[in-house]
Amino acid sequence: MAEIIGLGLSHGPHGAHQDHTMANLVKRLMANPRTPEHLKDPKNWPPEMQAEWGDDEGRAAANRHRTRLANGYRKLRQALNEFNPDLVLVWGDDQFENFHEDIVPAFCVFAEDEFRTHPWGGGPRGSSLNPADNIWGEGEEFELVIKGAHQPAKELATYLLQHDFDVSYAYKQLHHAMGHAYWRTVAYLDYDREGFSFPVIPFHVNCYGSRFTRGRFGDQPDPPGPSPRRCFDIGAATAEFFRDSPYRVALIGSSSWSHAFLTDKHEGMWPDVVSDRARYAELAEGNYKAWRDIPLSQIEDAGQFELLNWMCLAGAMDALGHQPVFTEFIESWLFNSSKTVGLFAAA
Repeated sequence: MAEIIGLGLSHGPHGAHQDHTMANLVKRLMANPRTPEHLKDPKNWPPEMQAEWGDDEGRAAANRHRTRLANGYRKLRQALNEFNPDLVLVWGDDQFENFHEDIVPAFCVFAEDEFRTHPWGGGPRGSSLNPADNIWGEGEEFELVIKGAHQPAKELATYLLQHDFDVSYAYKQLHHAMGHAYWRTVAYLDYDREGFSFPVIPFHVNCYGSRFTRGRFGDQPDPPGPSPRRCFDIGAATAEFFRDSPYRVALIGSSSWSHAFLTDKHEGMWPDVVSDRARYAELAEGNYKAWRDIPLSQIEDAGQFELLNWMCLAGAMDALGHQPVFTEFIESWLFNSSKTVGLFAAA
């Protein structure tokens, strides 16, 4: 029986931002003519958001937020090094990167030998930063090379299809060198730039569903993404495959949870922190099944579209009986999303 651990983290851009750029999103919203006038004045924001803004436009809060996040990444990397997996699988989302109007699969397993990308070279979701602004000082020419795990990924796709999960699979990238959810996960797990030698299986989840094309093809919503129940169950099936495989595996759910720009009820200004707190309390207790039957409509109302990546992780940990070893909720009202990190293993 193979050994498996679970990791959860955020691949949001703030882990790479310097203090002076972390509040850029809310500054753009304040200048946006579509933002209601009263929300352009910080005095009308929730008290917690005002406190983060402070008298320095969020710089001190930015430093605290990123420091806690980086320390969480370091804890996960230490655990990963000690576990020394044969491969890591990352459940992540696509934001009009590899999947465009030509095909939008609910799930897709990437079975490739190697991935190469220029994280700071622009392009679709390449970077929201000028190259000089990332904390590592890596320029446009910097190339990130990540090992793939072609054969295990192919075996996983075969298993899932044989067990009635209609997943897609791909042997090459379609439109983009590598989706941001995957390269950022690797970049953050290598926060101190010691190198990352573990082969990676990117596992796409159509988290954005009804918001995937964001109105590019008409005013009506796109078809929905997979339900929390389906994500939970495919995570469980993935864990069952690897449990009976010869591979030593780290399963990773990668995303922030509620995103401000997806939370319509707050005019896109701040995330649904209250809902995130409730989901975090369930996770920290190891109450994974509480997530399985949450309606997709509730997830969307809270701006938690990307939580579907963690739903897969929760289903895997439930199937294995793994419990939280450590978790941390890094709350923010100002920096688009709160962030969560976690490590899960056999009791």
